[in-house]
Amino acid sequence: MKTIQKLKIPANSLPLLQWRDDLKQDIKDLEFVFFNKGILSQVDEYSLVKKAELILMGKNFNTQQLQSILLLLAELDIDAIALSPPEEIEGVITLKLTLNKYPVILKQKLEHLSKSLHIDFALMAEFPDWSKPGLVLMDMDSTTIQIECIDEIARLYGVGDQVSAVTALAMQGKLDFNESLRTRVSKLENMPLSIMQEVADNMPLMPGLQALIKGLKMAGWKVAIASGGFNYFADRLKQDHGFDYTIANNLEINGEYLTGRVLGEIVNADVKARTLKELAERYDIPMSQTIAIGDGANDLVMMDASAMGIAIHAKPIVQQKAAVSLNSLDLEGALVILSSSNDVTWS
Repeated sequence: MKTIQKLKIPANSLPLLQWRDDLKQDIKDLEFVFFNKGILSQVDEYSLVKKAELILMGKNFNTQQLQSILLLLAELDIDAIALSPPEEIEGVITLKLTLNKYPVILKQKLEHLSKSLHIDFALMAEFPDWSKPGLVLMDMDSTTIQIECIDEIARLYGVGDQVSAVTALAMQGKLDFNESLRTRVSKLENMPLSIMQEVADNMPLMPGLQALIKGLKMAGWKVAIASGGFNYFADRLKQDHGFDYTIANNLEINGEYLTGRVLGEIVNADVKARTLKELAERYDIPMSQTIAIGDGANDLVMMDASAMGIAIHAKPIVQQKAAVSLNSLDLEGALVILSSSNDVTWS
């Protein structure tokens, strides 16, 4: 690998796409950009033993933010970094870095810095391959939609405070999920189905959901819901937005009213993880091509079972354990991670 010329990251803050375009305009034969021992350079060939890939993402992403990330990597003695050209995906500016080292402390350092820079990142030794079929299994409440359905129907029925307090403890992992669900559902005894219908008709989608589903379908991926909520709502999302499969809890109904009981097996953390494996087998998808997305403690088992677990606006316990955490972005961040270009050439 021979250095052709040294490059500069502007001292002033410049949008990343403008910096990319300026470089390509100034250097006609630009192919490879490397950050080596603190120096950004144009090089003649790509030669690097990959230990990790780092995807950086932000709605507003500039050269000062990039400089801060590169300086952190240099401080951690990551001395050979290949920069893919920045690109825009669903309104998000993204840049992928290929690293020759993967220090144990890197993720923790990036978490702290990314929050101060208001960007998100994904760091893995190997990402699922977007060019091959895959499976995304998602939680429903506070993941595919912005609400907790049980809290909404409880509020409309007049028992909101009692139910939401139990929900919060369950999502933090402080209560047994099965027992907490039965406790919450028992408070909905004699609730009319018209309340369920009202909430189903007005479920606010998580931003980026429709773009994610569209992108997954175009790439030949399957997308499903495994929810500790209720199939009344999950089935509606499947019908309206094209999910390939949904599984959730079944509420017992007597006439036009809930009985306050759950029928059949409760969809808890273990059932979600089992569903991931069963769907992968059904669709003939290797586990290395599976992704799980959620926000609560009962999503951690399926995240751990997947090739890449993504926490979205998640509780602290989930962010600590998930492979990837989205805080600044919504579900479009998952699409960005998957579809970020594998091409390292700038030409």
